[in-house]
Amino acid sequence: MNRRHFLGLALSTAAAPVLAKSPSERPRVLSLHHMHTDEKIAVTYRIGDRYQRAALGKLNHFFRDFRTDDVVAIDPQLFDILYDVKLRLGDPDATYQILSAYRSPRTNAMLRRTSRGVAKKSLHMTGQAVDVRFPDLSTRHLRDTAVALSRGGVGYYPRSNFVHLDTGTVRRWGA
Repeated sequence: MNRRHFLGLALSTAAAPVLAKSPSERPRVLSLHHMHTDEKIAVTYRIGDRYQRAALGKLNHFFRDFRTDDVVAIDPQLFDILYDVKLRLGDPDATYQILSAYRSPRTNAMLRRTSRGVAKKSLHMTGQAVDVRFPDLSTRHLRDTAVALSRGGVGYYPRSNFVHLDTGTVRRWGA
């Protein structure tokens, strides 16, 4: 047996027992950049059907109300929506830019007084909403991809250059 045949045999037998993980077993990783705090995080928040407790704690802190530093438990399904949107976009390593996540009732009230379009009972106050964009992708394409998932609410704000995603009932609004 020559060296090439031996190496080929070794590689073929070594590769045989290794099976690719099914999509549901792959680690779910989110990469995020908070535009107000300039914090960045990349975290495996779920493996298979199991959410990773420590990772959820990091994400809860990352999604905090940056004005008050209040932290709540963010709905893990929101992370799943973010993950599934970036998969559908074909870029599992893409980094979301976060513009708004959890808002304390105090912050939400202040924003209602100073801005248009802030809901009195915003899902941001219950840890069920996030406003996002990608630096190199149109918000229209992001919106269309999120709408195609048919999960939660999708708001489109082209003038402000972001898309609102939430885990509420399936609905859409915006231009």
